[in-house]
Amino acid sequence: MTDMTRSTENHENYDLRSVIERLKKYDNEYVETNEPVDPAAELSGVYRYVGAGGTVMRPTRTGPAMVFNKIKGYDDFRVLIGLLSSRQRVARILGAPKEELARLLRDAVHKAIDPIVIANEQAVCQEVIHLASDEGFDLRTLLPAPTNTPEDAGPYFTMGMCYAADPQTGEHDVTIHRLCVQGKDEISMYFVPGRHLDQFRIKAEQAGNALPITISIGVDPAIEIGACFEPPTTPLGFDELSIAGGLRGRAVELVQGVAVNARAIANAEVVIEGELIPDYRVREDQHTNTGKAMPEFPGYTGDAQAAVPVIKVKAVTHRKHPILQTCIGPSDEHTNLAGIPTEASILGMVERALPGLVKNVHCPSPGTGKYMAVLQINKRSLQDEGRQRQAALLAFSAFSELKHVFLVDEDVDIFDLNDVIWAMTTRYQGDADTIFIPGVRCHPLDPSQDPAFSSSIRAHGITCKTIYDCTVPYHLKANFQRSQFMEVDVDRFLPGFSNLTQ
Repeated sequence: MTDMTRSTENHENYDLRSVIERLKKYDNEYVETNEPVDPAAELSGVYRYVGAGGTVMRPTRTGPAMVFNKIKGYDDFRVLIGLLSSRQRVARILGAPKEELARLLRDAVHKAIDPIVIANEQAVCQEVIHLASDEGFDLRTLLPAPTNTPEDAGPYFTMGMCYAADPQTGEHDVTIHRLCVQGKDEISMYFVPGRHLDQFRIKAEQAGNALPITISIGVDPAIEIGACFEPPTTPLGFDELSIAGGLRGRAVELVQGVAVNARAIANAEVVIEGELIPDYRVREDQHTNTGKAMPEFPGYTGDAQAAVPVIKVKAVTHRKHPILQTCIGPSDEHTNLAGIPTEASILGMVERALPGLVKNVHCPSPGTGKYMAVLQINKRSLQDEGRQRQAALLAFSAFSELKHVFLVDEDVDIFDLNDVIWAMTTRYQGDADTIFIPGVRCHPLDPSQDPAFSSSIRAHGITCKTIYDCTVPYHLKANFQRSQFMEVDVDRFLPGFSNLTQ
C-alpha cells in the first residue's frame, strides 16, 4: 500500500464509528448481536470464546470485534469489545501491513501533530450531558461498565483515555488505567509506579489541590495505541495524542470539559469528567471483599489494592446512542495496545545506536506485549558478531518492563512463534547462548517476580532479565542455510489462494 493511499484512508478514519464502518467491509473482522447480555461477567464470558486470544484461559481464539446491541438495564447503550484483539485488524485500521506496524508507529513519533481544541458546540461527545449535581445521577445505572469475571472488585472501565495536565507546567499526558466504579460518583484509579499521570496527581496533592481529569471512552484506535507509548520514547511532558495525529495526518480534536478545567477527546463516544481528590484513598475491593481486582494482562487476576486514589465524578457526556468500548484484561487487545508501541520504541532506539542491524521487532501474544520481544538480526559481516547482544541490552533500555529478549536471524519469521522456537531448537545452546541479568526492576503484575517464588529475588517486582541468543555465529552461517523451494504462482492452481492467506 502506498503512503498516499494510506494517508487518504487515515484521513477517512478519525473516530470509532468511521473505523467500525471500515471494518464492516472485511470478512470476519466485525460482528454484532441483538441477544440481550448482562454486562456483569456474561459479556466478557461470551467474548472469551469469540475472539479474546492472548493469555486468556483456553479455550479462546483470535476472532472478530463484537458489538452487543442490547445491554440488560441500559436501553440506549451498546458495548464494543475486542476491537484491537487481532494484529491484522490493527493493520487494517491503521492502513499498513501488519509486519510494518512498528515502523509506522516509530515514524509517527517523528511526524507528531499536536492536538487542537474545538468549540464545545462542535464536539459530538457532548451531545448529551449529565451533571453530577443532577438529582438521581448515578454512574452505576448510567454507564454499563462490565466486569470481566464474577469475582472482580466491581465494574471497570478498561479502555478509558485518561487525560490531564501537569499542574506546574501545563503539559498534557494521556494513558490507560484500571478504573473501578466505587459509587454513584466515585471511581478508583490504580497507578503502576512511575506513570506520568500519577506524577501530575502527586504534584497536585502536594499542593493540596485536586487534579482535573477526563476519561474518554470509544475513540479512534490510533489514539488508544499512541497512548501506550512510554519513556524514553515519550518522556514526561510528551503528549501522546500528537502520535495519533502523526498516524492519521491530522490533529486530534479536543474540547473543554463542561464541569472541570480539563480537555477531553471531542469525538469520543463517552466522556467522564472529574477530579482526583487529594489525600483520599479507598480499598479497591471495598464492596466485594474478594481480595481480587480484575484479570490483568499476564493472565492472572490482579490483587485488589489496599489504598487507591479516587476520582470524584462531576459530569458524564456522550454521543447519542453511544458505544461503550471495553476489553478483557488478558486478551490480545492488550498485546497489541502495549506491544506495537514497544516494538516501535525498541526499533527506534536500536536503529539509532546500531543502524541496519535489526530488521524488525515483534512483541508476541505469549509475552503480553510487555514481557517478551523477538529481534530479527541481520549480521552483515564478522564485525556484527556480538552486536546482536548489544541490541538486546538496548531493547531493555528502550522498555524497562521487558523481561525476555529472543534474538533470531533474518531468515526467521518473527511473527510465527513456531519459527522462533525452531531457531531456538537448532541455533541455540543453553550454556553458551543464555545471558542472565539478575536483580533488575521490571513489572509488579508478574507473579513470579517475588521473593516467595525465588530466593534470588530481593523484592516484589524485581526479576532476572534474560537474553536468548538464537542467532548463528557469523562464521558458521553457510552451514545453517534453510532448504530453498521453487517460487511458484499458487493462484494458478488454487485461484484466490493468496487472498485467503492475507
